[in-house]
Amino acid sequence: MQRIAFKMQLFPGFEEEYRKRHDELWPELKQLLKDAGISDYSIFLDETTNNLFGVMKAEDAAKLKDLPATEIMQKWWKQNVGIMETNPDNSPVQIPLKELFHLP
Repeated sequence: MQRIAFKMQLFPGFEEEYRKRHDELWPELKQLLKDAGISDYSIFLDETTNNLFGVMKAEDAAKLKDLPATEIMQKWWKQNVGIMETNPDNSPVQIPLKELFHLP
């Protein structure tokens, strides 16, 4: 099991909308993530900067490379354009974070 952490940028004023969309996460997207081996996935917000901090466990990080090509992921990304920083393909701008400490 691998732990993966990253940060993203939420636009000001969209905290509640971002929370709402994740509270109502589509069942087919949940299943896609689970099928890809993702578990224990959390996203935190730094309210002083609007930085989102994501952390998840993945059985095999290599399996995550297939997710962007799926129709459901493309639909999810398109829905979130306008509330957070995104790339030209609508994927969220994600900055990987390097682990410096872990207390199991």
